[in-house]
Amino acid sequence: MDDRGLVRPVQWFGSWRGRRGELSARGGAGAAAGASRGERARTPGAAVGAEPSDGGGVVRFARSSLRIFVTAGGAVFSGWDGAEPLPSHGLAGSPPERDPRAVLEPDMDGGWRVVSERVTVAVSRLGAVEFRTPGGVVLRRELPPRWWEPVDGGPGRWLLRSEVAADARVFGWGGRAEGVRLREARLGWADGAAGGRSPLFGMPVELVVADAGTHLVFHDTARAGRVVVREGEEGAGSGHDRSGSVELRMEGGPLRSWLLVGGPARVLGGFVRLTGAPVLPPAWAFGRHHRFRFEGPVAEAEVREAVAGCSARGVPLSAVHLGDSAALPQTPEVSGGFARDAGAVPDAARLAKDLDGAGVRLVWAGAPGGGPEPAARGQDAGVPYAELSARGFAGVVRGPALRDGSGAGLAGAGVVDEARAVREELQAACPEEPPFLAAVEGWAGIQRAAAAWVAQDPVQDGWAGLRAALSAVLGLGLCGVPFTGLDVSEAAAPGGSPPGRWRRAAPGASPELALRRLELAAFLPMLRTSGPQAVPGPDGEAVLRERERLVPYLLSSARLARWTGAPMVRPLWWEHPGDRGLRECEDAFLLGDALLVAPVLEPGATRRAVRLPRGRWYSTAAACPWEGPGEVVVEAPLGRVPVLARAGSVLPVRGPGGGTEWEVWAPVRGRTGGGLVARDTDGGPADPGIGRYTTRWDGDRVVAEWRVGDERVPVAGPLRVRGDG
Repeated sequence: MDDRGLVRPVQWFGSWRGRRGELSARGGAGAAAGASRGERARTPGAAVGAEPSDGGGVVRFARSSLRIFVTAGGAVFSGWDGAEPLPSHGLAGSPPERDPRAVLEPDMDGGWRVVSERVTVAVSRLGAVEFRTPGGVVLRRELPPRWWEPVDGGPGRWLLRSEVAADARVFGWGGRAEGVRLREARLGWADGAAGGRSPLFGMPVELVVADAGTHLVFHDTARAGRVVVREGEEGAGSGHDRSGSVELRMEGGPLRSWLLVGGPARVLGGFVRLTGAPVLPPAWAFGRHHRFRFEGPVAEAEVREAVAGCSARGVPLSAVHLGDSAALPQTPEVSGGFARDAGAVPDAARLAKDLDGAGVRLVWAGAPGGGPEPAARGQDAGVPYAELSARGFAGVVRGPALRDGSGAGLAGAGVVDEARAVREELQAACPEEPPFLAAVEGWAGIQRAAAAWVAQDPVQDGWAGLRAALSAVLGLGLCGVPFTGLDVSEAAAPGGSPPGRWRRAAPGASPELALRRLELAAFLPMLRTSGPQAVPGPDGEAVLRERERLVPYLLSSARLARWTGAPMVRPLWWEHPGDRGLRECEDAFLLGDALLVAPVLEPGATRRAVRLPRGRWYSTAAACPWEGPGEVVVEAPLGRVPVLARAGSVLPVRGPGGGTEWEVWAPVRGRTGGGLVARDTDGGPADPGIGRYTTRWDGDRVVAEWRVGDERVPVAGPLRVRGDG
């Protein structure tokens, strides 16, 4: 296929933009434009041949080569200039086996193509690459890359421009505060990208949702880079569509990426199979955590008093954090957080034993061990972490990586390697139970070593911080990190003490904002409050008790996330990506398979609009039903989070006596409900105990049953039916 044949049939692409990109790839004056002094501008040139192999092959151009192959699971690898899948920080071991049925074959006009069951990859004779559905619809078009080689040698700079459909919406790129959906965005990843420090969870993982289908791209490079995303626009009347675009610039190369096509669940599952299944935190980690933050020795009596206060009032508490996961300075001048703060808890082992008797674990939050150099930290990591375990700490929340005076430090991929080493040390020190490890920064693949903790950013204080936090958690889930936690800092803790040694007041902090932040955090996978008073006011207590009631459901959703790769916190379009209205919604989310959570994100609101996916949904507060798709207005007084349950679903919840009971939401009469749930939330990660259930009406009663092969077995245990169907 030639340039014109490649662009002309795709009416929704910006044809002239694509044409200009192809023309620049011919190596004319335009290709040299922008090349800095001392560099040579390069483009692939024309195709000169190809070498087929299992699953694809190599297309050779005048000045470069492109390796393309499809795996047995449908993932597509593409690597320029000899790039191979390995070595890789992102992959969890060897790449998947290649699909023997996919072959590289000649295409029209001097191009080449690989045809597989789920995707067709077409390479033009000048190096443009199209990814198409089996029906021939183009999902993504990458223009021929450009790169600049230093005259004196060394790594070059690479540029890749891609086009997506005019109706496409782009999500992902890590835990971003600016909004989970990228409209007009300029992002960076790895330290030093885009002229400054990148987001703590900046990940080159891009999820694109369009009417034609969903696809995910993982740019497997740990080098500093930046991306510019622009949404497309559909033409009105006789106007032309404007395609969306993604422009990737990378310091060094060559380019390599993985692409998956399918529904959201399929592409996320495939991505997690590539980068590693998430490690499942211990069950207690899904309870409420509380952090004591200090600038001097912690008074042990204050910790004990706070824990006793929670026990006396029946306020849930599962873990106490000592230290600080973000605010303690990490610089070469003040390195080794554990050595610096070891005297803060002189008898941690005794404290940990006493707390464990009350069902509360002790966690270190900081940056223990190491010196200013990443290699030194990795080499010496075992000593302080083993000591932490010996002193009774059951887990660690890792602070940001050490940086030098210029802001440079471990690249994102290096953080993943370090987290893996830390986890191995913790597991070796205490092999009896899985360790709890959470990180406040990371890269693609961090989920196979640690959970992610979203610390409150001082820049995002106030009401904007609520949206920023929700955006970060949703974005991490779409990048394969399902287990995330959110801080309710002492500056926003309801019922806290006046600012002083324990806390610093945040601009714009108010009791209303504090409670709304707690409401949001309570319905995310993990929750941490902080401050000297672990017992909040009455409204805060009610929110924490409702979260504690849902802990069995959170554990079930966590096991499903590990098994399937689906995030625990999902955008509303997750099951209906073709619903454009849901693709626009960024202020509500799905928690697991059964619940829709609509937090209040603006001041003074006591009601809010909620857009519903297809099906019947019940208010968990009033059990009244609503039908989706559509938009409804729900009551949202202070102290109550609007939560809706899917009709026909079964949730394991904590009963009044502390045991697990089953909450069944009635299906629509004449229909059945069903889904997956962990039958035993105490099972180990190797045996998730996943069961498939169905719900139905039998006369005037609702029946919930397990499906075991062709048989149906009644769900045993306390059963509570809600909703009237």
